[in-house]
Amino acid sequence: MSRDNRSWHRAGVGALAAVSLVALPSCSGEASGEAEGSATSGDITWWGWTPDKPLADSLIESFNEEYPDIEVEFVSKPISGYDAVLSPAITSSDGPDVFNVAPGSANGGVDTFEAGAIDLRDAVSEELGDDWEDQLATAGVEGLTVDDKVVGLSAGSVYSGSLWINQDIFDEYGLEPPTTMDEWKQVCETLEAEGQGCFVQGAGNGAFDMDTFEAIMENIEPGLYARASTGDASYTSPEFVEGMEIWKSLFDEGIMQDGAVGLQQYPEANNAFMSGDYAMVMMGTWYTQYTVRDTMVGAMEAAGVSDPEPFTMVPIDFPDVAGTGNTGNYFGDADYGLAVNGQSDQQAAATTFALWLTTSEAGQQAVANTLNDIPSLTGIQPEWDDIELVEPEAQLEALQDLTARAAESTEPRFATIDAALNDAFQEVLIGVARGQTSPEDGLATLQAVSDEE
Repeated sequence: MSRDNRSWHRAGVGALAAVSLVALPSCSGEASGEAEGSATSGDITWWGWTPDKPLADSLIESFNEEYPDIEVEFVSKPISGYDAVLSPAITSSDGPDVFNVAPGSANGGVDTFEAGAIDLRDAVSEELGDDWEDQLATAGVEGLTVDDKVVGLSAGSVYSGSLWINQDIFDEYGLEPPTTMDEWKQVCETLEAEGQGCFVQGAGNGAFDMDTFEAIMENIEPGLYARASTGDASYTSPEFVEGMEIWKSLFDEGIMQDGAVGLQQYPEANNAFMSGDYAMVMMGTWYTQYTVRDTMVGAMEAAGVSDPEPFTMVPIDFPDVAGTGNTGNYFGDADYGLAVNGQSDQQAAATTFALWLTTSEAGQQAVANTLNDIPSLTGIQPEWDDIELVEPEAQLEALQDLTARAAESTEPRFATIDAALNDAFQEVLIGVARGQTSPEDGLATLQAVSDEE
Protein backbone atom coordinates (compact mmCIF):
# COMPACT_ATOMS: atom_id res chain seq x y z
CA MET A 1 0.00 0.00 0.00
CA SER A 2 1.39 3.37 -0.94
CA ARG A 3 1.87 6.00 1.72
CA ASP A 4 0.05 9.32 1.92
CA ASN A 5 0.75 12.29 4.14
CA ARG A 6 -0.61 15.70 4.97
CA SER A 7 -0.03 18.25 7.73
CA TRP A 8 -1.72 21.52 7.83
CA HIS A 9 0.72 22.35 5.04
CA ARG A 10 -0.71 19.69 2.73
CA ALA A 11 -3.68 19.40 0.45
CA GLY A 12 -4.96 16.66 -1.85
CA VAL A 13 -3.38 15.86 -5.17
CA GLY A 14 -5.25 16.91 -8.28
CA ALA A 15 -5.84 14.16 -10.79
CA LEU A 16 -4.05 16.11 -13.51
CA ALA A 17 -0.89 16.38 -11.44
CA ALA A 18 -0.92 12.70 -10.65
CA VAL A 19 -1.43 11.71 -14.29
CA SER A 20 1.35 13.97 -15.47
CA LEU A 21 3.80 12.36 -13.07
CA VAL A 22 2.87 8.84 -14.13
CA ALA A 23 4.37 9.66 -17.49
CA LEU A 24 7.41 11.33 -15.95
CA PRO A 25 10.62 10.08 -17.56
CA SER A 26 13.56 9.16 -15.41
CA CYS A 27 14.85 12.70 -15.86
CA SER A 28 17.65 11.96 -18.30
CA GLY A 29 18.89 9.17 -16.07
CA GLU A 30 20.15 11.56 -13.43
CA ALA A 31 17.08 11.30 -11.24
CA SER A 32 17.53 7.62 -10.73
CA GLY A 33 21.23 8.14 -10.08
CA GLU A 34 22.90 9.25 -6.88
CA ALA A 35 24.23 12.49 -5.49
CA GLU A 36 27.70 13.27 -6.79
CA GLY A 37 29.30 14.84 -3.74
CA SER A 38 28.64 18.28 -2.36
CA ALA A 39 29.86 21.79 -3.03
CA THR A 40 30.62 25.00 -1.15
CA SER A 41 29.43 27.44 -3.79
CA GLY A 42 26.53 27.86 -6.17
CA ASP A 43 23.09 29.40 -6.62
CA ILE A 44 20.08 27.19 -5.96
CA THR A 45 16.32 27.51 -5.69
CA TRP A 46 14.18 25.65 -3.17
CA TRP A 47 10.47 25.10 -3.78
CA GLY A 48 8.02 24.15 -1.04
CA TRP A 49 4.59 24.69 0.45
CA THR A 50 6.24 24.93 3.86
CA PRO A 51 7.78 26.41 5.96
CA ASP A 52 6.40 29.92 5.87
CA LYS A 53 8.75 32.11 3.90
CA PRO A 54 10.02 34.08 6.95
CA LEU A 55 10.96 30.79 8.63
CA ALA A 56 12.56 29.47 5.45
CA ASP A 57 14.57 32.66 5.10
CA SER A 58 15.79 32.33 8.68
CA LEU A 59 16.93 28.76 7.98
CA ILE A 60 18.77 29.94 4.89
CA GLU A 61 20.41 32.71 6.90
CA SER A 62 21.71 30.13 9.37
CA PHE A 63 22.94 27.97 6.49
CA ASN A 64 24.85 30.90 5.01
CA GLU A 65 26.75 31.36 8.25
CA GLU A 66 28.50 28.12 7.35
CA TYR A 67 28.19 28.24 3.56
CA PRO A 68 28.29 31.91 2.56
CA ASP A 69 28.96 31.14 -1.09
CA ILE A 70 25.85 29.06 -1.70
CA GLU A 71 22.91 31.35 -2.41
CA VAL A 72 19.53 29.76 -1.70
CA GLU A 73 16.24 31.27 -2.82
CA PHE A 74 13.10 29.84 -1.24
CA VAL A 75 10.04 29.96 -3.48
CA SER A 76 6.82 29.39 -1.55
CA LYS A 77 4.18 27.58 -3.55
CA PRO A 78 0.47 27.37 -2.64
CA ILE A 79 -0.59 24.17 -0.94
CA SER A 80 -3.40 23.42 -3.36
CA GLY A 81 -1.31 23.99 -6.49
CA TYR A 82 2.04 22.55 -5.43
CA ASP A 83 1.87 19.27 -7.33
CA ALA A 84 0.45 20.89 -10.44
CA VAL A 85 3.32 23.38 -10.75
CA LEU A 86 6.06 21.01 -9.61
CA SER A 87 5.15 18.25 -12.06
CA PRO A 88 6.20 20.07 -15.24
CA ALA A 89 8.95 22.04 -13.50
CA ILE A 90 11.10 19.05 -12.59
CA THR A 91 11.02 17.73 -16.13
CA SER A 92 12.70 20.89 -17.40
CA SER A 93 15.92 22.74 -16.74
CA ASP A 94 13.93 25.65 -15.30
CA GLY A 95 12.66 23.81 -12.25
CA PRO A 96 13.89 24.02 -8.66
CA ASP A 97 17.21 22.55 -7.57
CA VAL A 98 15.71 21.42 -4.27
CA PHE A 99 12.04 20.65 -3.71
CA ASN A 100 9.85 19.50 -0.85
CA VAL A 101 8.49 15.98 -0.75
CA ALA A 102 6.29 14.26 1.82
CA PRO A 103 5.44 10.67 2.69
CA GLY A 104 2.91 9.02 0.43
CA SER A 105 1.26 10.05 -2.78
CA ALA A 106 -0.44 13.28 -1.78
CA ASN A 107 0.91 16.82 -1.71
CA GLY A 108 4.56 16.51 -2.79
CA GLY A 109 4.28 12.76 -2.32
CA VAL A 110 7.43 10.66 -2.67
CA ASP A 111 5.49 8.03 -4.59
CA THR A 112 4.51 10.69 -7.12
CA PHE A 113 7.80 12.57 -7.46
CA GLU A 114 10.51 10.01 -6.72
CA ALA A 115 11.32 9.65 -10.42
CA GLY A 116 12.36 13.29 -10.55
CA ALA A 117 14.74 13.13 -7.58
CA ILE A 118 18.26 11.76 -7.20
CA ASP A 119 19.02 9.05 -4.66
CA LEU A 120 20.50 10.63 -1.53
CA ARG A 121 21.44 7.35 0.16
CA ASP A 122 25.19 7.53 -0.52
CA ALA A 123 25.30 11.23 0.35
CA VAL A 124 23.67 10.81 3.76
CA SER A 125 25.73 7.68 4.47
CA GLU A 126 28.90 9.60 3.75
CA GLU A 127 27.72 12.46 5.95
CA LEU A 128 26.57 10.47 9.00
CA GLY A 129 28.16 7.05 8.54
CA ASP A 130 26.76 3.60 7.87
CA ASP A 131 24.45 3.84 10.89
CA TRP A 132 22.81 7.01 9.57
CA GLU A 133 19.31 5.52 9.79
CA ASP A 134 19.74 5.11 13.55
CA GLN A 135 20.55 8.80 13.92
CA LEU A 136 17.41 10.05 12.19
CA ALA A 137 13.74 9.76 13.10
CA THR A 138 12.24 6.57 11.74
CA ALA A 139 9.19 8.39 10.36
CA GLY A 140 11.43 10.52 8.18
CA VAL A 141 13.56 7.65 6.91
CA GLU A 142 10.81 5.17 6.13
CA GLY A 143 8.34 7.73 4.90
CA LEU A 144 10.70 9.28 2.36
CA THR A 145 12.25 6.09 0.98
CA VAL A 146 10.78 4.32 -2.05
CA ASP A 147 12.13 0.88 -2.98
CA ASP A 148 15.40 1.58 -1.15
CA LYS A 149 15.80 4.93 -2.89
CA VAL A 150 16.20 7.84 -0.46
CA VAL A 151 14.03 10.33 -2.30
CA GLY A 152 14.24 13.03 0.36
CA LEU A 153 15.71 13.74 3.77
CA SER A 154 13.33 14.84 6.49
CA ALA A 155 13.75 18.28 8.04
CA GLY A 156 11.48 17.24 10.87
CA SER A 157 8.12 15.77 11.79
CA VAL A 158 4.73 17.07 12.82
CA TYR A 159 2.25 15.34 15.09
CA SER A 160 -1.45 15.74 15.65
CA GLY A 161 -3.78 14.66 18.44
CA SER A 162 -3.76 17.87 20.46
CA LEU A 163 -6.04 20.86 20.81
CA TRP A 164 -4.83 24.42 21.38
CA ILE A 165 -6.62 26.84 23.66
CA ASN A 166 -6.55 30.57 24.22
CA GLN A 167 -5.66 30.49 27.91
CA ASP A 168 -6.56 34.16 28.32
CA ILE A 169 -10.16 33.45 27.32
CA PHE A 170 -10.35 30.45 29.64
CA ASP A 171 -9.00 32.57 32.49
CA GLU A 172 -11.44 35.39 31.75
CA TYR A 173 -14.41 33.07 32.22
CA GLY A 174 -12.90 30.96 35.00
CA LEU A 175 -12.84 27.79 32.90
CA GLU A 176 -10.60 24.74 32.97
CA PRO A 177 -9.57 22.93 29.77
CA PRO A 178 -12.02 20.10 28.99
CA THR A 179 -10.88 16.55 29.62
CA THR A 180 -14.10 14.67 28.76
CA MET A 181 -16.96 15.00 26.27
CA ASP A 182 -19.31 16.35 28.95
CA GLU A 183 -16.75 18.94 30.05
CA TRP A 184 -16.16 19.94 26.43
CA LYS A 185 -19.89 20.51 25.90
CA GLN A 186 -20.14 22.47 29.14
CA VAL A 187 -17.22 24.72 28.21
CA CYS A 188 -18.83 25.46 24.85
CA GLU A 189 -22.21 26.18 26.41
CA THR A 190 -20.62 28.59 28.91
CA LEU A 191 -18.60 30.45 26.31
CA GLU A 192 -21.41 30.69 23.81
CA ALA A 193 -23.74 32.06 26.49
CA GLU A 194 -21.21 34.88 26.88
CA GLY A 195 -21.09 35.51 23.14
CA GLN A 196 -17.67 33.93 22.82
CA GLY A 197 -16.96 31.27 20.20
CA CYS A 198 -15.81 27.97 21.68
CA PHE A 199 -14.20 25.52 19.25
CA VAL A 200 -13.43 26.10 15.57
CA GLN A 201 -12.47 23.64 12.86
CA GLY A 202 -12.39 23.91 9.10
CA ALA A 203 -14.37 20.71 8.59
CA GLY A 204 -14.44 21.37 4.88
CA ASN A 205 -10.75 20.36 4.89
CA GLY A 206 -10.49 16.58 4.80
CA ALA A 207 -7.01 16.36 6.27
CA PHE A 208 -8.10 17.97 9.52
CA ASP A 209 -11.28 15.93 9.65
CA MET A 210 -9.05 12.86 9.48
CA ASP A 211 -6.92 14.26 12.30
CA THR A 212 -9.95 14.65 14.53
CA PHE A 213 -11.28 11.23 13.62
CA GLU A 214 -7.92 9.58 14.27
CA ALA A 215 -7.77 11.34 17.65
CA ILE A 216 -11.19 9.88 18.46
CA MET A 217 -10.05 6.42 17.40
CA GLU A 218 -6.85 6.71 19.43
CA ASN A 219 -9.09 7.42 22.41
CA ILE A 220 -11.23 4.35 21.67
CA GLU A 221 -8.39 1.91 20.95
CA PRO A 222 -4.83 3.12 20.36
CA GLY A 223 -3.32 1.87 17.12
CA LEU A 224 -6.56 0.55 15.59
CA TYR A 225 -6.79 3.40 13.06
CA ALA A 226 -3.34 2.61 11.67
CA ARG A 227 -3.96 -1.14 11.64
CA ALA A 228 -7.10 -0.69 9.57
CA SER A 229 -5.21 1.44 7.05
CA THR A 230 -2.81 -1.44 6.41
CA GLY A 231 -5.54 -4.07 6.20
CA ASP A 232 -4.92 -5.54 9.65
CA ALA A 233 -8.28 -4.44 11.08
CA SER A 234 -11.72 -3.77 9.65
CA TYR A 235 -13.34 -0.37 9.28
CA THR A 236 -16.71 -2.02 9.87
CA SER A 237 -15.79 -3.12 13.40
CA PRO A 238 -17.87 -1.88 16.37
CA GLU A 239 -14.96 0.33 17.48
CA PHE A 240 -15.04 2.28 14.23
CA VAL A 241 -18.82 2.57 14.37
CA GLU A 242 -18.43 4.11 17.84
CA GLY A 243 -15.77 6.45 16.51
CA MET A 244 -17.92 7.62 13.62
CA GLU A 245 -20.86 8.17 15.97
CA ILE A 246 -18.66 10.32 18.23
CA TRP A 247 -17.48 12.25 15.17
CA LYS A 248 -21.12 12.95 14.26
CA SER A 249 -21.92 13.95 17.84
CA LEU A 250 -19.35 16.75 17.72
CA PHE A 251 -21.66 18.44 15.21
CA ASP A 252 -24.95 17.41 16.84
CA GLU A 253 -23.89 18.49 20.35
CA GLY A 254 -22.71 21.95 19.31
CA ILE A 255 -18.97 21.47 19.78
CA MET A 256 -18.26 22.03 16.10
CA GLN A 257 -19.28 25.57 15.21
CA ASP A 258 -22.21 26.26 12.88
CA GLY A 259 -21.19 25.97 9.26
CA ALA A 260 -18.03 23.99 10.08
CA VAL A 261 -18.19 21.90 6.91
CA GLY A 262 -18.22 25.07 4.84
CA LEU A 263 -14.98 26.31 6.39
CA GLN A 264 -11.35 25.57 5.52
CA GLN A 265 -8.79 25.09 8.29
CA TYR A 266 -6.42 27.51 6.57
CA PRO A 267 -6.86 30.38 6.41
CA GLU A 268 -10.39 30.57 7.82
CA ALA A 269 -10.36 28.51 11.04
CA ASN A 270 -6.80 29.56 11.79
CA ASN A 271 -7.68 33.23 11.36
CA ALA A 272 -10.78 32.86 13.53
CA PHE A 273 -8.68 31.44 16.36
CA MET A 274 -5.89 33.98 15.93
CA SER A 275 -8.47 36.77 15.98
CA GLY A 276 -9.83 35.59 19.34
CA ASP A 277 -13.23 34.75 17.89
CA TYR A 278 -12.87 31.19 19.22
CA ALA A 279 -11.18 29.79 22.32
CA MET A 280 -10.13 26.38 20.94
CA VAL A 281 -8.85 24.90 17.69
CA MET A 282 -7.73 21.48 16.46
CA MET A 283 -4.06 21.84 15.48
CA GLY A 284 -0.90 19.82 15.97
CA THR A 285 2.71 20.39 16.96
CA TRP A 286 3.32 22.74 14.01
CA TYR A 287 1.20 25.30 15.85
CA THR A 288 3.91 25.62 18.50
CA GLN A 289 5.58 28.28 16.36
CA TYR A 290 2.79 30.71 17.23
CA THR A 291 3.65 30.65 20.92
CA VAL A 292 6.62 32.85 20.00
CA ARG A 293 5.73 36.50 20.48
CA ASP A 294 6.87 37.86 17.12
CA THR A 295 5.48 34.92 15.17
CA MET A 296 2.10 35.25 16.85
CA VAL A 297 2.00 38.97 16.12
CA GLY A 298 2.60 38.20 12.46
CA ALA A 299 -0.13 35.55 12.44
CA MET A 300 -2.61 37.89 14.12
CA GLU A 301 -1.84 40.64 11.64
CA ALA A 302 -2.33 38.17 8.78
CA ALA A 303 -5.70 37.31 10.33
CA GLY A 304 -6.71 40.96 10.09
CA VAL A 305 -6.15 41.99 13.70
CA SER A 306 -5.10 45.62 13.96
CA ASP A 307 -2.65 46.52 16.71
CA PRO A 308 -2.45 42.87 17.89
CA GLU A 309 -1.70 41.97 21.49
CA PRO A 310 -0.35 38.39 21.66
CA PHE A 311 -2.38 35.96 23.79
CA THR A 312 -1.30 32.94 25.80
CA MET A 313 -1.80 29.85 23.66
CA VAL A 314 -1.20 26.38 25.15
CA PRO A 315 -1.70 22.79 23.94
CA ILE A 316 -4.02 20.34 25.68
CA ASP A 317 -4.70 16.65 25.13
CA PHE A 318 -7.67 15.67 23.01
CA PRO A 319 -10.51 15.08 25.50
CA ASP A 320 -11.52 11.59 26.61
CA VAL A 321 -14.60 11.60 24.36
CA ALA A 322 -15.07 7.82 24.55
CA GLY A 323 -14.57 7.55 28.28
CA THR A 324 -11.77 4.99 27.98
CA GLY A 325 -8.98 6.87 29.72
CA ASN A 326 -6.80 6.52 26.61
CA THR A 327 -5.60 10.11 26.27
CA GLY A 328 -2.45 11.95 25.32
CA ASN A 329 -1.80 9.86 22.21
CA TYR A 330 -0.10 11.59 19.29
CA PHE A 331 0.35 10.52 15.69
CA GLY A 332 2.57 12.00 13.02
CA ASP A 333 4.83 11.78 10.01
CA ALA A 334 7.71 13.62 8.45
CA ASP A 335 6.46 17.12 7.68
CA TYR A 336 8.55 17.55 4.58
CA GLY A 337 11.79 16.29 3.16
CA LEU A 338 14.29 17.90 0.83
CA ALA A 339 14.77 16.22 -2.53
CA VAL A 340 17.39 17.17 -5.13
CA ASN A 341 16.15 17.59 -8.69
CA GLY A 342 17.61 15.13 -11.17
CA GLN A 343 17.54 17.84 -13.85
CA SER A 344 19.43 20.41 -11.77
CA ASP A 345 22.85 21.55 -12.91
CA GLN A 346 23.55 22.52 -9.28
CA GLN A 347 23.13 19.08 -7.72
CA ALA A 348 26.30 19.30 -5.62
CA ALA A 349 25.32 22.63 -4.02
CA ALA A 350 21.74 21.44 -3.65
CA THR A 351 22.94 18.30 -1.87
CA THR A 352 25.07 20.38 0.48
CA PHE A 353 22.03 22.42 1.47
CA ALA A 354 19.77 19.38 1.84
CA LEU A 355 22.28 17.57 4.04
CA TRP A 356 23.00 20.62 6.18
CA LEU A 357 19.34 21.33 6.94
CA THR A 358 18.32 17.74 7.62
CA THR A 359 21.38 16.01 9.13
CA SER A 360 23.76 18.57 10.65
CA GLU A 361 23.50 19.66 14.27
CA ALA A 362 23.52 23.32 13.24
CA GLY A 363 20.80 22.83 10.63
CA GLN A 364 18.60 20.74 12.87
CA GLN A 365 19.04 23.18 15.75
CA ALA A 366 17.84 25.94 13.43
CA VAL A 367 14.82 23.78 12.54
CA ALA A 368 14.13 23.07 16.22
CA ASN A 369 14.22 26.73 17.13
CA THR A 370 11.52 27.63 14.61
CA LEU A 371 9.13 25.41 16.62
CA ASN A 372 7.53 24.42 13.31
CA ASP A 373 8.88 20.85 13.24
CA ILE A 374 10.29 18.34 15.69
CA PRO A 375 13.82 17.74 14.36
CA SER A 376 14.74 14.60 12.47
CA LEU A 377 18.22 14.32 14.00
CA THR A 378 17.96 12.60 17.37
CA GLY A 379 18.95 14.51 20.48
CA ILE A 380 18.14 17.99 19.17
CA GLN A 381 15.78 20.11 21.28
CA PRO A 382 14.67 23.73 20.98
CA GLU A 383 16.91 26.20 22.79
CA TRP A 384 14.06 27.38 24.96
CA ASP A 385 16.12 29.99 26.81
CA ASP A 386 16.66 31.83 23.54
CA ILE A 387 13.03 31.69 22.44
CA GLU A 388 10.75 34.57 23.42
CA LEU A 389 7.45 32.96 24.32
CA VAL A 390 4.37 35.10 24.91
CA GLU A 391 4.00 33.88 28.53
CA PRO A 392 6.78 31.44 29.48
CA GLU A 393 5.43 30.65 32.94
CA ALA A 394 2.17 29.42 31.48
CA GLN A 395 3.54 27.90 28.28
CA LEU A 396 7.03 26.48 28.68
CA GLU A 397 6.28 23.32 30.65
CA ALA A 398 3.30 22.44 28.45
CA LEU A 399 5.34 22.95 25.27
CA GLN A 400 8.23 20.85 26.54
CA ASP A 401 5.84 18.09 27.50
CA LEU A 402 4.10 18.20 24.10
CA THR A 403 7.40 18.08 22.23
CA ALA A 404 8.75 15.18 24.28
CA ARG A 405 5.63 13.04 24.10
CA ALA A 406 5.05 13.67 20.40
CA ALA A 407 8.65 12.75 19.57
CA GLU A 408 8.11 9.39 21.27
CA SER A 409 5.03 8.58 19.18
CA THR A 410 5.21 5.69 16.72
CA GLU A 411 1.70 6.02 15.29
CA PRO A 412 1.49 7.33 11.70
CA ARG A 413 -0.72 10.22 10.72
CA PHE A 414 -1.18 9.84 6.95
CA ALA A 415 1.78 7.73 5.89
CA THR A 416 -0.27 4.52 5.66
CA ILE A 417 -3.30 6.12 3.99
CA ASP A 418 -3.05 5.89 0.21
CA ALA A 419 -4.61 8.40 -2.18
CA ALA A 420 -7.81 6.41 -2.85
CA LEU A 421 -8.47 5.79 0.84
CA ASN A 422 -7.70 9.41 1.63
CA ASP A 423 -10.29 10.61 -0.88
CA ALA A 424 -12.83 8.18 0.54
CA PHE A 425 -12.14 9.32 4.10
CA GLN A 426 -12.72 12.94 3.20
CA GLU A 427 -16.00 12.18 1.44
CA VAL A 428 -17.27 9.88 4.19
CA LEU A 429 -16.41 12.15 7.12
CA ILE A 430 -18.11 15.16 5.56
CA GLY A 431 -21.08 13.02 4.51
CA VAL A 432 -21.54 11.69 8.05
CA ALA A 433 -21.14 15.18 9.52
CA ARG A 434 -23.89 16.49 7.25
CA GLY A 435 -26.18 13.55 8.01
CA GLN A 436 -26.10 12.46 4.38
CA THR A 437 -24.32 9.19 5.16
CA SER A 438 -24.84 6.86 8.11
CA PRO A 439 -21.78 5.82 10.12
CA GLU A 440 -22.28 2.21 9.03
CA ASP A 441 -22.60 3.04 5.33
CA GLY A 442 -19.63 5.38 5.47
CA LEU A 443 -17.43 2.75 7.09
CA ALA A 444 -18.55 0.14 4.58
CA THR A 445 -17.34 2.50 1.87
CA LEU A 446 -13.94 2.83 3.55
CA GLN A 447 -13.64 -0.93 3.86
CA ALA A 448 -14.56 -1.43 0.20
CA VAL A 449 -11.85 0.99 -0.88
CA SER A 450 -9.34 -0.68 1.42
CA ASP A 451 -10.21 -4.12 0.01
CA GLU A 452 -9.47 -2.89 -3.51
CA GLU A 453 -5.87 -2.04 -2.63
